[in-house]
Amino acid sequence: MRLRRKWWARPELEKDDKAVFDPIRYKGKWKGLFGNNHPIHLELGCGRGRFINELAKINSHINYLAIDVYDELLVYVLRKANESRLDNLKVISINAQNLGDIFAQDEIEKLYINFCNPWPNKRHHKRRLTHPNFLGLYQTFLKSESEIWFKTDSEFLFMDSLEYFAAARFKELYKTYDLHQSDFQGNVLTEYEEKFCAQGIKIKFGRFKNSK
Repeated sequence: MRLRRKWWARPELEKDDKAVFDPIRYKGKWKGLFGNNHPIHLELGCGRGRFINELAKINSHINYLAIDVYDELLVYVLRKANESRLDNLKVISINAQNLGDIFAQDEIEKLYINFCNPWPNKRHHKRRLTHPNFLGLYQTFLKSESEIWFKTDSEFLFMDSLEYFAAARFKELYKTYDLHQSDFQGNVLTEYEEKFCAQGIKIKFGRFKNSK
């Protein structure tokens, strides 16, 4: 996804203490940054933040980190958080391949991957956020028995990802090829999800437990 640069995005983020610009210094110390001992949940590719903000509103006993590479998106995440006066949500501008630099072992208790780039060309499959290379990276900071929740509109990405999770020794807890017609309770919509559903596209969803 390419976004038009917004010159005002970074200055606005820099004025907000919910935006973290030196995440490496908090490796192993994220609970200290939040000022409590609550579990930390992480969303990769948070977009404009509808999903993560709703979770933070519902679950005040959980701390949330929203990650994206675009300041132009993160600024909207923070605007929503400030409108709701949330103190359990922070944002980080970083590429997912560098997550090992900022999180210590057992630091994250749940990971959300929503509508990531499917990278359909086979030579680009290693860039998928559910590829075994990335799953192995996540296991360096996910607690044992913690979960990854994965949603996508892409059936071929979902099918491949089921194999990826199995190869990385994640236990499949739940899967559906049509989330909105399934028996799953407690789904929180993302912006993309609402758009795809309006187009009649079925949402694929799975829960996977870190057994390593």
